[in-house]
Amino acid sequence: MNMVINPEKITENKANLYEDPSRFLISDLCQIVEDYMNEEQVREIYNAYLFSAQAHEGQYRKTGEPYIYHPISVARILAEMHMDSKSIAAAILHDVIEDTEVTKESIAEHFGQDVSELVDGVSKLTHIQFKNKKEQQAQNIQKVLLAMTRDIRVIMIKLADRLHNMRTLGVMRPEKKRRIARETLEIYVPIANRLGINTLRQELDDLGFRAMYPMRYRVLENMISHTSGHRKEVINKIHTALTNRLKEMGIEAGLKARKKHPFSLYRKMKEKNLAYKNIFDVYGIRVVVDTVDDCYRVLGLVHNLFKPVAGKFKDYIAIPKENGYQSLHTVMFGPHGIPLEVQIRTSEMDMFAESGIAAHWLYKEGEQNGVFDVHARTREWLTGLLEMQQSAGDSVEFLENVKVDLFPDELYVYTPGGDIVKLPRNATPVDFAYSVHTDVGHTCVACKLDHRFAPLNTPLYSGQTIEIITSAASRPNPAWLNYVVTAKARTNIRNYLKNMRSDEAIKQGRRLLSRYLRDRNKEIEDLKDETFSELLKEYGYNTVDQLLEDVGLGNRPASLIVRRMFPEDESAEDKHPSEMKSLTPLDIRGTEGMVVSYAKCCYPIPGDHIVGILSKGRGIVIHQEGCKNITTERVADRTIDVKWADEVKNEFSCMVYLDVRNERGVLARLATIISDESANIEHVEVEDKDGVMTTISFLISLQGRSHLAKIMRRLRSVPAVLKIWRN
Repeated sequence: MNMVINPEKITENKANLYEDPSRFLISDLCQIVEDYMNEEQVREIYNAYLFSAQAHEGQYRKTGEPYIYHPISVARILAEMHMDSKSIAAAILHDVIEDTEVTKESIAEHFGQDVSELVDGVSKLTHIQFKNKKEQQAQNIQKVLLAMTRDIRVIMIKLADRLHNMRTLGVMRPEKKRRIARETLEIYVPIANRLGINTLRQELDDLGFRAMYPMRYRVLENMISHTSGHRKEVINKIHTALTNRLKEMGIEAGLKARKKHPFSLYRKMKEKNLAYKNIFDVYGIRVVVDTVDDCYRVLGLVHNLFKPVAGKFKDYIAIPKENGYQSLHTVMFGPHGIPLEVQIRTSEMDMFAESGIAAHWLYKEGEQNGVFDVHARTREWLTGLLEMQQSAGDSVEFLENVKVDLFPDELYVYTPGGDIVKLPRNATPVDFAYSVHTDVGHTCVACKLDHRFAPLNTPLYSGQTIEIITSAASRPNPAWLNYVVTAKARTNIRNYLKNMRSDEAIKQGRRLLSRYLRDRNKEIEDLKDETFSELLKEYGYNTVDQLLEDVGLGNRPASLIVRRMFPEDESAEDKHPSEMKSLTPLDIRGTEGMVVSYAKCCYPIPGDHIVGILSKGRGIVIHQEGCKNITTERVADRTIDVKWADEVKNEFSCMVYLDVRNERGVLARLATIISDESANIEHVEVEDKDGVMTTISFLISLQGRSHLAKIMRRLRSVPAVLKIWRN
């Protein structure tokens, strides 16, 4: 749409659009930006208003007000943060691509490429069909986040847009109100927190909490109001004592009381399972001084005046939070023994704590100092988002990874060289390895915590020194996904396993196809491309590897592929897969990887008679020959003749059951025997039958039947063992 701006028409309708003088008008916005912009920039913003007002003419919000009120209000939020003119112009225009016939090209023509890219980055994907609401949400958020990696201003506009939508959420249906509130709390609040924009985050927090849990919000608000009178009296006494002592020491400082917001309070009570009376920092005092040196002097002063609560001191100046936040936090026992939090920071830290990345626009060139650190941290995070997007399978997986990354609750650990590494709470050595480098994560085999060996799934805590031991032959273990917490580790492990599984499936598909071809005296290496071309076209594959991968995963039976290749071959009469006894059994070596798995109903081990079942998406599942789960007719057409290879290289799980007399120490004796025989106990269960006899089941990993027989002989020799058997 090539729109022509008509200022006369807009001016003519202006009185009708803004009859209510309490509304926030374009003139009010211009008045705010005039304080820090030149005349040309203000004119650009006003022209954007004229353009947007004409585009949205005749459109109304659910509140009943003209639609143009919304973009002006979004622009005001950004203006109060002193954002640049391009951001504010884009905020006024942010819905025109999505809700009108205006195109990105038209915006670029009138306002330049920068503004058009910002508007496009914020716009939702409205012309694509999605499978469901979850995929649509994920795709839209992914689009915004990736646009943010190119220009951080995109997310600033989106956050301001979400804030105004939350302020006017009351007109929505209850279920839609809850859905928008949940999305705000799960996505937008953590992003605002990650970027350090505290003022905006707190309002989104409270608005989302109020819409999501109105009853809980009211209860907490009443609790805070009920205790505020007594706490204010205590705070005033502390305020007076601190003011007098600061004057004595000659330290210039500003003191202000602060109150914890309802949602922050609710989250802390829920996460730490605390009652309201056990929350120490509902009320507190913030001390703002000139220098970092003064911060530590005031800390000593506070601890001299009042007794500190042990374990409640945090130094975010020496080790800032991930979003750049810096401050000293300490909790002390005030008058009447009431615990109160004191935060101590410089004025610059206080500004960054409230504005975060927005401080980049609040300061002029040459006055930015600490903002560079905040910007560098943000850029590092955005680079991580790009890596996640490239490794994620789809937009839903990407969004889940981002959510994991947005709730850090940091801890700080050290490399052997003394460098500090920040990780989320409950992170493990595997998370640490991937944070150092992807290759270190892929090849890690063990770790040392404070110079002592520890399991890779050990939760870390602040202050530990971590050394990762690697091996070039090591590869990521699927079990790591059960305990890693960082998005980088999870994404890289999934991506590696996905590729590894694909490679293994191709090899397995080649083996299966070769087996059926040999029955017809043919070799897969002798087949020409023409033999595959028609088949690939018919089944919709682009390459032979895609076909082989599907065969290896059990999605297409190899026998049917071969019959389709050679329908004219007389020796290739229609053989049902259940008639495969004439074929050479497929060797199972134990090194096939994820495309061959072992059934947990019968736990087959080398030496057992086995059969294979083709399972879609999983490849071949190995069962014992007499397993009850493969006797039914429904699996007969998916049965493959398999046997153990002469050399099997792996350990296999096996379930062993024992009926024992209920005697002291019998479990320890049995476990010692299993360990002495070089078998690992994966799981153990104890079931008391009648007080006299107990059934103990061990899931152990071993090498085969001969290894199992040796273990069972030793277990049977224990006098307390009455009966022993395996599944």
